[in-house]
Amino acid sequence: MSPLARTRHLARRLLSRRRASKAVEALPAFAVPADAIEVLDGPEAFRCTLLELIATARRRIIICALYLQDDDAGREVLEALYAARDRMPGLQIEVYVDWHRARRGLIGKGKSEGNAAMYRDYAARLGPGVSIWGVPVQSRELFGVLHLKGFVIDDTVLYSGASLNDVYLARHGRYRLDRYHLIHDAALADSMAGFVHEYLRGSAAVRRLDQPAPATRELLADIRQLRQQLQTARYAVPAVMAEAGRVAVTPLAGFGRNDNRLNGSLLDLLHGARERVVLLTPYFNLPRPVRSALGQLLRRGVRVDIMVGDKQANDFYIPPDQPFRKIGLLPYLYEANLRRFARAHQEHMARGQLNLWLWRHGENSYHLKGLFVDDDITVLTGNNLNPRAWALDLENGLLLRDPKHLLTARLRAEWDALRRHATRLADYHDLEPSRQYPDDVRRLLRRLSRVRMDRLLNRLL
Repeated sequence: MSPLARTRHLARRLLSRRRASKAVEALPAFAVPADAIEVLDGPEAFRCTLLELIATARRRIIICALYLQDDDAGREVLEALYAARDRMPGLQIEVYVDWHRARRGLIGKGKSEGNAAMYRDYAARLGPGVSIWGVPVQSRELFGVLHLKGFVIDDTVLYSGASLNDVYLARHGRYRLDRYHLIHDAALADSMAGFVHEYLRGSAAVRRLDQPAPATRELLADIRQLRQQLQTARYAVPAVMAEAGRVAVTPLAGFGRNDNRLNGSLLDLLHGARERVVLLTPYFNLPRPVRSALGQLLRRGVRVDIMVGDKQANDFYIPPDQPFRKIGLLPYLYEANLRRFARAHQEHMARGQLNLWLWRHGENSYHLKGLFVDDDITVLTGNNLNPRAWALDLENGLLLRDPKHLLTARLRAEWDALRRHATRLADYHDLEPSRQYPDDVRRLLRRLSRVRMDRLLNRLL
């Protein structure tokens, strides 16, 4: 490349970075006092806080999660909701879960009516007052699910990528680690509740699951209309600047490949990073635009830390001494992706510019998502930062901008706590090569690779 061409290339990169930074700065936001934002310490604190908020709610409880499971933790939450109804008649109680996920059994288990059977049983025994809604964002679960997160209880937002079951709520000695944040702000809570009511409860495709429900095929026209509405769905946010002592909080929704505001903002954050980015994802299967942005960051000298779960901390990992099922291939696919990425960026790893962290703690699992950018921005989200989240699922997130560094100490403490059970990879050789995988895994990987099905799986799972 000639000196003139290099100069033009550098100028384009600097201009692109400046545009990305300005795009983020221009986002409307709620001005939230820094002392109204809390970082909760782990899944047990998340469970206790959720139950306490439900027990003291006076006006509204609106829960959005992928699922509310028929197990001890799920029943504990459901019973707490009915107890809140009895304590405070007229309390608005709504739960929104994925339609398809609620109407099937667990993967690898026998056929069943899923969690919806539990919802109907509670309603039949305990009466009305707790409405549970199923949201079909696609006609089939394979093509996308409700991945919207956040619990609005009165004027408080409890935000986590976690769903509601035994392992997410640390019951019976095991947990699935996520991030957990509490934000006390009435305007933000109103905005998040308003989004759910406008786009979900107001849709003909969204039906009650605590009552007899129609078959999915009867809703196909309504689902198509819901998809069209979600592609332009936005949170209502005032156009205000954060005042001194306050943090700018922007809720973002994203659905579909085109004009996805959440995806666009995540890319703008990456392109505009000055010194450092920390990226958290449970499944190392990054969308191409994110991989490209990370490559640009590394080329211009930005430090990048990526934390993923060890394959044994993956939801789908099957120990070698247990019967193998095809779903158990996924942790190995993700590890193979990570090994290729590490090998391609070995030079950056060697000089400490790229740091890959593997999280593992006993038999617990890992479900972290989000970003830290420089010392003044963090993103709380349920987005797994994989192709499925990027194009198929309904996602959301909270972008926190903190130019006065009011949250820096709390966020650094959160990052330090996350690394407590993480190991930094020295190079790609620290990851197990495919030739050492169990025989069943190696055979299936070879079979998929021959017909390039491994690439399709990476896009859908």
